[in-house]
Amino acid sequence: MFDTLTGKFQDLVGSLTSKKLTESNISDAVRETRLALLEADVNYSVASTFVKRVKEKALGETLLKSIKPSQQFIKILHDELTALMGGEEATLKLDKKPSIIMLCGLQGSGKTTHCVKLGSYLKKKNKKVLLAACDLQRLAAVDQLKKLASEAHLTVFSLDEKSPVKVAKKALKKAQEEKYDVLIVDTAGRLHVDETLMDELLDIKNVLQPDEVLFVANATTGQDAVKTAFEFDKKVAITGTILTMLDGNARAGAAISITEITKKPLKFEGIGEKIDDLQVFHPKSMADRILGMGDVINLVKKAEENISEEESKSLQKKLKKATFNYEDYLKQMGMLKKMGSFKSLLKMIPGASAFSDFDMPEGKLKKIEAIIMSMTLNERQETVGLGFSRRKRLASGSGCTIDEVNRMVKSFKRIKQMLKKMPTKGGLKNFAPNMKQLKSQFGGNLWH
Repeated sequence: MFDTLTGKFQDLVGSLTSKKLTESNISDAVRETRLALLEADVNYSVASTFVKRVKEKALGETLLKSIKPSQQFIKILHDELTALMGGEEATLKLDKKPSIIMLCGLQGSGKTTHCVKLGSYLKKKNKKVLLAACDLQRLAAVDQLKKLASEAHLTVFSLDEKSPVKVAKKALKKAQEEKYDVLIVDTAGRLHVDETLMDELLDIKNVLQPDEVLFVANATTGQDAVKTAFEFDKKVAITGTILTMLDGNARAGAAISITEITKKPLKFEGIGEKIDDLQVFHPKSMADRILGMGDVINLVKKAEENISEEESKSLQKKLKKATFNYEDYLKQMGMLKKMGSFKSLLKMIPGASAFSDFDMPEGKLKKIEAIIMSMTLNERQETVGLGFSRRKRLASGSGCTIDEVNRMVKSFKRIKQMLKKMPTKGGLKNFAPNMKQLKSQFGGNLWH
C-alpha cells in the first residue's frame, strides 16, 4: 500500500542534507512533494493547498540545533498530512437504541462485505447487531450478506420483497421490538451515480432517520472514489466514509483527499479480505504509513485485542532469561495468527522497509505447527537435542520432509537470536535497527 508515494517521500527527505533549511531547498522539496502527491492521485486542489501550507510552515520554522533539516521537514509533512486527513480519530454516533447505520456507495465498492465487517466490529464491542438486506437490485446480494453474516454469527433481516423501503421499515420494527443496539442497512449500488439510485437512498434515509450514513469507497479507484463521495454527500448528506481495499494497490489519493473534499471524516478502513480486517481510521496512523514510519498505533491495538497482559509478561520473562523454546514458539505463532499475517505486522513496525521481504506464509506456518506438534515434551522444551533420528521421526509424524524439518529448526534458532537482540528498554523505537542487523546477517529471508 502506498509504496511508490512512501518511496518518493523517503528519497525527498534523504535529499535534504544541508545543515539548515533554506528558501531554496524548501522550494525544491515542496515542488517534489507536490509531484509525488499528484502521481499518487491526490486531488489537484488538495495537493496545491497542502504544499502551500507545508512551505509556509517550513519557512516560518525556527530550526532547532538538535534536529536535522530532513527531520524537521518530515515532521511538518507528518503534521500537515494528519491535519489534512481529519486530525483526530472520528467515532461512530451510537446514541439511540437501536442506533441506525446506513451504508451506501457504488456497486463493487464492498458495501455488503463491510456491513458484515462493521457488524462484527460492533459485536466485539458488546453490541447486539441486526443487518438489514436492502440491496434488492444486485443478484445474490441478499444471499451474499446472509453467507458472510453466518460466518460472523450475525443476524440478517430480509424479505421476499421488491421495495427496499418496506424491508427497511420492517427491519427497524424488528430491531426495536427485539432490543437490538445497532441496525446496519445494506443498500443497493450502481455502476455510476444516477437519480434512481439517489432517490432510493433518500427514501430509505427518510424512513429510518439513520444516525450514520457511511459512504463505502474503494481506495484503488483513487480520485474517482473522491468525486463519487462528493456526489453522494450532495445528495444524501453522508456522515463519513469507509475506505476499502487499503491492502491492495491503492495510490493514497483517496485516503489523503476524501476528508478535505467532502468535509466528512474517514471513519474506518478495510485492510484485508477477512471479516476482522476492519479498523478505525486514525489520521496520524495513516500519516505514519504514508511516510514509511510504520503503524505503531494499530500494532498496539492489535496486540491489546489479541494478547493478554499475562501472556505478554510471561514472554518478557522468558526472553529475559533466554528460555524461549519450541513450545513458546508455537504459542507465539498462535497469537500472531490472531493479529494478521506476519508480513503485515512487520510493516507496522517503524523501519519496516528494512525487512519488508520477511514473510511467513500460511502454508509454512501450518508445517511449522505440525512439526512442533509432533515433538515430545522434552523436545519442545529443548531438554534434548534434535538429532537425525529424531528429525526423521518428526518429518514422518508431521507429513513433512527432512529438509523442511531442518529449515524449521534453523529458522527457530534465528528467531531466538532475533529475540535476544531485541531491546529490554526503549520498545519499538529500537526494534528496527536490530531488524536491519538481522537482515544483513540472514540475507533478507528469515524463514529459509
